[in-house]
Amino acid sequence: MPIDAALALAAEPRSGEISWTPKDVQLYHLGVGAGANPDKHSPATDPDELRYTLESRLHVLPSFATVAGAGSPGVISGLSMPGVDVDLARVLHGGQTIEIHRPLPVEGTATATSRIAAVYDKGKAAVLVMRTEVTGAEGPLWTNDAQIFVRGEGGWGGDRGPSALPHSRLRSSGGTPTDPPAGEPDKVVERPIREDQALLYRLSGDRNPLHADPEFAKVAGFERPILHGLCTYGMTLKAVVDTLLGGDVGRVRSYTTRFAGVVYPGETLRIRMWRGDGRVQVSVTAVDRDDAPVLADTLVLADTLVEHS
Repeated sequence: MPIDAALALAAEPRSGEISWTPKDVQLYHLGVGAGANPDKHSPATDPDELRYTLESRLHVLPSFATVAGAGSPGVISGLSMPGVDVDLARVLHGGQTIEIHRPLPVEGTATATSRIAAVYDKGKAAVLVMRTEVTGAEGPLWTNDAQIFVRGEGGWGGDRGPSALPHSRLRSSGGTPTDPPAGEPDKVVERPIREDQALLYRLSGDRNPLHADPEFAKVAGFERPILHGLCTYGMTLKAVVDTLLGGDVGRVRSYTTRFAGVVYPGETLRIRMWRGDGRVQVSVTAVDRDDAPVLADTLVLADTLVEHS
């Protein structure tokens, strides 16, 4: 079997130094749609977008942690871990969780330590949980959990794991993802995706050809290249920060999602948000395909929620 669960779980963690600059942060922000003016009739840049794009006002969207210093948070790197030997065309990113221990600096150097934290046998697929803990000079910065879904690699009789991934660490921090509330959302925003969004986003480091090469996309079972799930992930968090957190990225404590469907460049995301006590539940759908699900089980834990004016 290409995945040796025992070997993967027993492997020594890998540690290395990562670093990033303001240019890396700005490029990532542009990759998740920063700088666009929601008022299509105004030729000027929305002044609020300058906090994502202008050096003198720059702050860091917490989802930048998924690309800082490497660009491929556990998805590609996890496939090179001991006990893992799979075909990239069978791999999908199943879900992502970030816990933020302190606000991300605009520029920094840190130590990232990664390991396979869990391997689950889902029958027709395997799920690897790649955990990366990042620590700076002043202590822990963030923890990433990437859930790697490998089609056709299950069925060896291993632990099936929890029925709803990817939330083990989130539960430990006091959050429990659930289906969106039955009532009307508190906020609904739509975010258009550029035709070249995936090509721009991949410059932050995730060079999986699934997002750029039409022939590779067909081999993987898609009609054309799809948008990175983590690009949608970043666009969604930005929408929550901009509308319910007063534009303050420092309020975010954790952010989790399950990738429920694909997005194609050129489509429009519909992002629905429900406010709770220190939490925002979110669902994301593709407007162009009759609200087909894109992100599910999505939850942002945050400090006091305040609607941006």
